[in-house]
Amino acid sequence: MSLQFEKLRVLVVEDTIPMRKLIHAVLGVLGVKKIIQAGDGESAYEKFKASPVDIVITDWLMDPMDGIELTKKIRNDKDSPNRFVPIIMITGYSAVKRVEDARDAGVTEFLIKPFTAHDIGKRIAYTINRPRDFIECKGFFGPDRRRIELPDYDGPKRRKDDK
Repeated sequence: MSLQFEKLRVLVVEDTIPMRKLIHAVLGVLGVKKIIQAGDGESAYEKFKASPVDIVITDWLMDPMDGIELTKKIRNDKDSPNRFVPIIMITGYSAVKRVEDARDAGVTEFLIKPFTAHDIGKRIAYTINRPRDFIECKGFFGPDRRRIELPDYDGPKRRKDDK
């Protein structure tokens, strides 16, 4: 099955203009026709509320609102029009702590700079073909951290609905 990226509406949030143009160009090559751009998390959230999008691609480090704050706002704000939107975080920092912080904020996918067009396409396709369940509990709303069900898993079950 071929994905039809031209039907997607993508919000690109990046404060560095050359990087924002690069991501825009890569999305264009992938076939995405509807791309909304923002230079920081605050303006991105306003655009997110004003126009529905299918995917958010955001940088981590920005002022006045960074990508983590934007993710938390999308996931937790009572005015958020789509708390379930897939969010792809792009950053130059690959430390495990960074990945965990992004995951704990509600980021769906994580992409390290430098990246290729194939890398972005793969992350987008993954969010479409393998959507993750969402979890809501005290202190967290976002994609389930467990990506796969292991039929032979014999460890502790920690959720009320686990059998």
